Amino acid sequence: MNIKATDTKQHILDTGYRLINEMGFSGLGLSTLLKAAEVPKGSFYHYFKSKEAFGETLIQNYFQEYHASLESLFSQETGSGLEHLMSYWQRWIDTQAKCDSEKRCLVVKLTAEVADLSEAMRLALQVGTDRVTALIAMCITRGIGDGSIVKQDPELTARMLYQMWLGASLLNKLHRNPRGLDSTKAVTLSILTQKPLN
Repeated sequence: MNIKATDTKQHILDTGYRLINEMGFSGLGLSTLLKAAEVPKGSFYHYFKSKEAFGETLIQNYFQEYHASLESLFSQETGSGLEHLMSYWQRWIDTQAKCDSEKRCLVVKLTAEVADLSEAMRLALQVGTDRVTALIAMCITRGIGDGSIVKQDPELTARMLYQMWLGASLLNKLHRNPRGLDSTKAVTLSILTQKPLN
């Protein structure tokens, strides 16, 4: 495989993301990563001083793309704040419910594993998730403004919803049944509109 030097770092990160989704961070050995990426060890250490530094960069890279995707969705001129939020949660279901998906949430995959393993990776996850909840809160504020979401504390609601979805995703991994995520979506809609569940 011929990879331009400028693309090598991103190629290593993309390969690592796919492999970590399959086997976790601790389960991924450097030799496995290098073989899958088809790059020499020197290329890895040119960009990352250690496996931990690679993990930290991987998380930062993941959130950079994730935040950009959220900002794009939430800033659309058409649709209400509620519609944008519910589209986000449906997108979450579409990726997380597939146990073989390469687009699964890295937060769900890594939080329990690396929080006590690496302070740098824990902080990268914290910074990334804090930005996600801030973006959700901004969308809730927009929904309150356009009348599609009932008045409530946007920051508190955003944190609660994000935590609820992370928990539901962990249970989805355990039970391998997407019904829990569908129920979480229904509860989310009820919280945002204060309409009773059917």
